[in-house]
Amino acid sequence: MEQTIDINDSVTSSEMEKNRYFNAQRAPDYTIDQDWKSYSPEEHDRWDRLFLRMQEILPGRACSAFVKAMNELQLSASGIPDMEKLSDLLEPITGWRVVPVAGLVPDDVFFDHLANRRFPAGAFIRPEKEFDYLQEPDIFHDIFGHVPMLADPTFADFIQAYGKGGQAALERGQLHNLARIYWYTVEFGLIEEDGDLRIFGAGILSSPQESKFCLEDHSPNRIRFDRERVMRTNYIIDDFQKTYFVISDFETLLKDCYEDFTGVYEKLVGLTDLSPSDLIPEDHLIHRGTQKYFLDKQA
Repeated sequence: MEQTIDINDSVTSSEMEKNRYFNAQRAPDYTIDQDWKSYSPEEHDRWDRLFLRMQEILPGRACSAFVKAMNELQLSASGIPDMEKLSDLLEPITGWRVVPVAGLVPDDVFFDHLANRRFPAGAFIRPEKEFDYLQEPDIFHDIFGHVPMLADPTFADFIQAYGKGGQAALERGQLHNLARIYWYTVEFGLIEEDGDLRIFGAGILSSPQESKFCLEDHSPNRIRFDRERVMRTNYIIDDFQKTYFVISDFETLLKDCYEDFTGVYEKLVGLTDLSPSDLIPEDHLIHRGTQKYFLDKQA
């Protein structure tokens, strides 16, 4: 029999209401049984409405790799995807599989999955009352936002390299520096395509409001991606980003993050962190943000 992991005894009713997988039996790698047949008609309908809303917003905003993958992976408004069947479409393309988990997993487990081309995706879908905004990642964020990008061969290699780099960062105690690369690329990254900015970050691709804000609002800074600069920059977890970093292409991103980071980590130890809205002389600015959205909220 497969070994399982018990979770904390302190499961609150609100957590159970939001995530019915919260007390699911976990394997040693924290994977669970998606039990796809157990999704209710209401949950499938919620996926469909989330999907159709983003389908209206993302044309002309999402990067070409994302658009291409949506067709290859047959993602559609036809109910919550079965991760096993989705993996059977994804694996022949880039060797990746999607594995169901109850929610966020420990860092070492997360990096081990990525290093072995497994993407852990939350199996629960957000409740109706949090339809417009959910802070923790659910199946719509993970599958709709993240998985299509794993069908791009170069980006798929980058995510695996990130997983291996995460294991090294944990050993050095500098995971906070590496986490910023993931945040400002995988979650909230922009890319330049044919002279325009497009979205490839999952946190934006799954958000109707931020999909517009990141490209069209004058408030945020938009800065050319620089590895060390990004690794010094703090981020916001509960609102739009004050700064978005723009990569030129996935090949350069892979090259920047495939190298040994030992020297970079040693240099960063002597540098101060930057706030999300800071600008420094070395920045290659695409757009200097007014920060009006954030200033208005403070007022």
